[in-house]
Amino acid sequence: ASVYLERYLPDPRHIEVQVLADAHGAVVHLGERDCSIQRRHQKVIEESPSPVVAPELRARMGAAAVAAAKAVDYVGAGTCEFLLDGTTGGFYFLEMNTRLQVEHPVTEMIYGLDLVAWQLDVAEGKPLPLAQHELDARRRGHAIECRIYAEDPVKFLPSPGRITHLRVPDGPYVRNDSGCYEGAEIPVHYDPMISKLVVWGDDRKVAVARMRRALDEYQVLGIETNLPFHRRCFRHAAFVAGDYDTGFIGRNAAELAPRAEPAELDAAIIAAVLDAATSKPSRANGATANAAATAPPSVEISGWRRQI
Repeated sequence: ASVYLERYLPDPRHIEVQVLADAHGAVVHLGERDCSIQRRHQKVIEESPSPVVAPELRARMGAAAVAAAKAVDYVGAGTCEFLLDGTTGGFYFLEMNTRLQVEHPVTEMIYGLDLVAWQLDVAEGKPLPLAQHELDARRRGHAIECRIYAEDPVKFLPSPGRITHLRVPDGPYVRNDSGCYEGAEIPVHYDPMISKLVVWGDDRKVAVARMRRALDEYQVLGIETNLPFHRRCFRHAAFVAGDYDTGFIGRNAAELAPRAEPAELDAAIIAAVLDAATSKPSRANGATANAAATAPPSVEISGWRRQI
C-alpha cells in the first residue's frame, strides 16, 4: 500500500560522522570520515577529514548527526552514515550504527583522544569532558587508515592460512592495531582482517606519503594479502588528488591490480643480494688488502633464511 522513493546518486561519497552522547543531555560530534574506497560495499580505506568536505559542510553534517542522536535520546558512542552528492553538495542519511566502528582510530589521531575510554566513561554515567567548541579547536592534521586483509588482492577473496613471516611498519605517527602475530592462523570462519594500519600527517599530502612508506615496510608471508592493492592505490593519481567515490575500485580495477614480477627476476635479485652479503674481500696481495681496508664492513646475515 506504500511506495518509498529514494534519490539515486550515481557517484556518491560515503561520509560518516562520529557522535558521542552522555546521560546528562550533552551530544557532540567529532568531524567526518570519508569511507568511499570500498569493495563489495565494504570499506577498505578511510580518512579524516574528507578531501571534499569544507568547514561549512562539516558543520551541517555534524549538526544533522547530533540532531539524530538527540531525537532518540541516545547515550554512548555512535556513527551516523551519509551519502554525499559530490555534484550538488547535498547529503542524505543512511543509518546510525550504535557503536564505534573499525575506522574510529583516524578520528582519535586527529583529535588526540581515546574514544574507547570516552565510551566507557559515558557508560559509567560520567559527563562528556569536552564541549563542541573545545573539540573543534583540537582537530589537527590528517589521518588515513588501511584495512589490511588476508585476501586475494585482485578478486578480494579470503586467503586463510598460517602467517609464516610478519614485519609491521613503525615510526612516528604510524599506528598498527592488530591481534595477529607470526605463526598465527587466519581461519575461514571470521572476517580476514589482519590489522588496521593508521598514519597521521600535518596535512593529507604528508599522510599519503607516510602511508606509502608504511605499506612498503609491511611484510606478510604464508598467505595472500591486499597489501599490493593498497600500495598501488596510494600511487594512483586520482586517489592522491582526493578525486574518488564509492565506485573508484570498480572503475580502476585494472590499474589497481598488482603486476606479477617474473620469477626469474625475483631469483636474480635474491642471488645478487646473497652474493653481495656473503662475499669476503680477498687478501691474496697487498693491493687487494689495501682496497679491502677502505671498503665498508661486510654484511652479517646469520639470521637470514629462505622462505619457501
